[in-house]
Amino acid sequence: MIHSFSRRTAVAAVALGLSGAFGLAQAQSQPTTRILVGFPPGGGTDAIARVLAERLKDELGHPVVVDNKPGAGGQLAAQALKAAAPDGNTVFLSHDHSITILPLVTKAPGYEPAKDFVPVAGFATFVNAFAVSGGTPATTFKGYVDLVKGAGGKGNVGIPAPASVPQFLVQVIAKKNGLDLVAAPYRGSAPMMGDMLGNQIQAGVASVPDFIENHKAGKLRVVAVMGSQRQAAMPEVPTFAELGLTGFEDVPYYGLFAPAGTPKAALDRLAQAVQKAIAQPDVRDKLTAMGLTVGFMTGEQLGARERAYGQVWSRIIRESGFQPQ
Repeated sequence: MIHSFSRRTAVAAVALGLSGAFGLAQAQSQPTTRILVGFPPGGGTDAIARVLAERLKDELGHPVVVDNKPGAGGQLAAQALKAAAPDGNTVFLSHDHSITILPLVTKAPGYEPAKDFVPVAGFATFVNAFAVSGGTPATTFKGYVDLVKGAGGKGNVGIPAPASVPQFLVQVIAKKNGLDLVAAPYRGSAPMMGDMLGNQIQAGVASVPDFIENHKAGKLRVVAVMGSQRQAAMPEVPTFAELGLTGFEDVPYYGLFAPAGTPKAALDRLAQAVQKAIAQPDVRDKLTAMGLTVGFMTGEQLGARERAYGQVWSRIIRESGFQPQ
């Protein structure tokens, strides 16, 4: 059967085709913001990135994806940021380790934060914590110390990455309590958590966001947190200051960083989106529940915090006798 079309129908069909083509081209040209994360899915940093990404897509008006590039304590993700186009579409969500600590403990990390990156915005601070596995008889930090002393004073403590703040905290804890503790490095907090949940290792040091979910579920026990104040997400857990461990700073940060050369307009748009995102009650509540202290920092403020944090930890690392590798 032969169908006949009126001129009006033909024009409409052409218009529809052009409209569809325009819509496809528009969808293809729509930007996507990529958030680089230096640790595997399932860890605290990954979970934080996904909460932020979900809200940022609304604030920016286009897709926002989390791109996990685990390895070398975030070093691979930092190198990927350096190699990314400075167009405002790629950012690195990082805490202190990749930005501040790695350049202090690595001879050739493959990037220079002050030269290769620009701070976009900070959105939270947090503290590290000491936890014991569910199968460990100790239920308090003192109980853990007594347990290790009863076993000859030797013990292994998991850490999310080698030459990280948790490693130096293990050294401080060991010296303060007369123990011979070995910091056992993992490729991120998620695999470390797996071994703790499987009772393959008795204890670990990582951030509160890494531990909090399993602590609340009773699968492991956080027995002390760093800093001078108890955490709102786990008020029952004493601080190390209460337990007599003082003399070092431990207020790491979370922030977004972009490649150097990213236009100021793009940086401002990203910073404004972050500020609006964390002002939303649902985002703030989720991040707070993860053990973060939520608060906005401009790029300038984040940069200043990073530099001050670096001065503190460069001294601690130097005094520990650690040699960059």
